[in-house]
Amino acid sequence: MIARRPLFGAALALPFIRPAAAQGGGWPDRPVRVVVPFPPAGSTDVMTRIYAEQLQQHIGQNLVVENRPGAGGNIGMDAIAKSTPDGYTLGMATIGQFCINQFLYSRMPWDIDRDFVPVALTYELPNVMIASTQHCPATTLAEFNAWAGARPRGITYGSPGVGTTAHLSGALYTQRQKLSAEHVPFRGAAQIIPAMLSGDLTCAIDNLASYIPLIQEGRMRAFAVTDATRWPSLPDIPTMAEAGVPDFVVTSWAAMVAPAGTPRPILDKLNAALRQVTENEAVQKRAQQAGTRLLWSTPEQAAERGRRERPMWQDAVRLTGARAD
Repeated sequence: MIARRPLFGAALALPFIRPAAAQGGGWPDRPVRVVVPFPPAGSTDVMTRIYAEQLQQHIGQNLVVENRPGAGGNIGMDAIAKSTPDGYTLGMATIGQFCINQFLYSRMPWDIDRDFVPVALTYELPNVMIASTQHCPATTLAEFNAWAGARPRGITYGSPGVGTTAHLSGALYTQRQKLSAEHVPFRGAAQIIPAMLSGDLTCAIDNLASYIPLIQEGRMRAFAVTDATRWPSLPDIPTMAEAGVPDFVVTSWAAMVAPAGTPRPILDKLNAALRQVTENEAVQKRAQQAGTRLLWSTPEQAAERGRRERPMWQDAVRLTGARAD
């Protein structure tokens, strides 16, 4: 059973402030690379680009986003870990890299505690149970369960890869509802969406941020969100508990990271800039409309959250039998 707690969650102009580089120290004096260890168009990519657009106004240099997908984020994270720790290579690591991958892979090219230092927590978002309105007749979660349970060949559910929160959520959900279901891994939401719209894939319990436009257009039906409360920009969608599935609160989160050994003064400048972005009401509203809740923390708090939630994700991997080797 999933614990009743967060287990698995266009540029906006900001007032000009004096760049951090002018406030002391030489960093940054050239563009900064931000590695996203996932494909374009997914929630991590979208949120990283929003942060990059905003942060450059605070640090006085461009942040160039680079997608390095593959192996559940391991390829991109390995690139960050092997970069010079000078503040010119950063990354956006998700709960998968902090808490899950080490239990999915028998061999890891990096260690989250040894090879990285967090800058701050950045955002969290719930998942959403979703299906194509054209290919699924259900209008409520209870109707979906009845429809799915009556299908002779069962159902399929997609995810951005083995061991992601979408995979583990889907596996645990279908186990609890006693549905005959097959997991179909994709490279990201950009591949999951057309598969559902074409009828080749039944459903997904994936990050809300990737599906809001399709929900609003009526092309996808959202049965429930996996947050503790309804999502503010989609107030008509019930929570899992309201839809009849208790104890299913699932939020995914992310933190900006740097290679281990990055000087603390650089981390502190970045951390302060991230806090300013998070506290901006316009950015908060944009994130909320996109299905995301902004976060901020100290580097130590980000590292502690990863350590605290790791055992729970280890149990989820064990219960589902997920392996990525």
